[in-house]
Amino acid sequence: MSVAGPRLRTPGPRPRRRHSIDNPRRSVLLTVLTGLVLLYSLVPLAWLAINATKDGSGLLNSFGLWFADDFSLLDNVVATLTYDDGVFLRWLLNTVMYVVLGAGGATFLALVGGYGLAKFNFPGRRAVFAVVIGAVAVPGTALAVPTFLMFAEMGITNTPWSVIIPSLISPFGLYLMWVFATEAVPDDLLEAARIDGASEFRTFFSIALPLLGPGTVTVLLFTMVATWNNYFLPLIMLRDPSWYPLTIGLNAWNNQAATAGGEAIFNLVITGSLLTILPLVAAFLLLQRYWQSGLAAGSVKE
Repeated sequence: MSVAGPRLRTPGPRPRRRHSIDNPRRSVLLTVLTGLVLLYSLVPLAWLAINATKDGSGLLNSFGLWFADDFSLLDNVVATLTYDDGVFLRWLLNTVMYVVLGAGGATFLALVGGYGLAKFNFPGRRAVFAVVIGAVAVPGTALAVPTFLMFAEMGITNTPWSVIIPSLISPFGLYLMWVFATEAVPDDLLEAARIDGASEFRTFFSIALPLLGPGTVTVLLFTMVATWNNYFLPLIMLRDPSWYPLTIGLNAWNNQAATAGGEAIFNLVITGSLLTILPLVAAFLLLQRYWQSGLAAGSVKE
């Protein structure tokens, strides 16, 4: 009768530890780069918010990234809204008008055009694609002077239409909606609606439009920011201060100190700049849920 001794195990390679999704590997370099980008983004906003609380003397005699002795934010806001018979409010309404008509129209045209290019086959479709890609590569400032000369011949310079009409064209928005509609709207769903007798308009508004919501919001935000911050086009198109947007109006206030007998109102310029960015921040915060709802857009269950 033999007694079996203990078995000897040959040491083998240790299994590699897999990093779970809940505990991903951390990269020091990526963390440092993210921190630098965060500082680059937040420091100007912090400087703007801090200096909007200072009056004219405190703005020039205090450290830029710390508060002055007198907290004058409310006084600066009131002075900004009432200076020169409340022209800031007029510029704000002009900017809102340019955004609603220009950015809203550009979003609608990009939505309809991108859906049509993605879901309909027609002669010249490849040529249209090439034109759109080429238009994306052309900066808007390169077209500003030819547009001004054309509008001058038409007699619509120094009017709101000279700013609104060029804002209706967004090649990048059209390309983005084209790509998004290709993946987000299943062809089988459209064919089923057509077989059931739905017209193309009803198919678009009842089926495609809800699926295109995240892409539409993305294009809307891009066009809204571009129109809200548009500077060069209104600068060459408008001469009447009553039609200025906020960008041109605040620049006029900033240059006022350089004119003979001009009043230096740098504290109002900074406060007006702070008030100018608040609607954009609010728009991003209110519309971000549409991005979150569209993270899985384009995934079709077979």
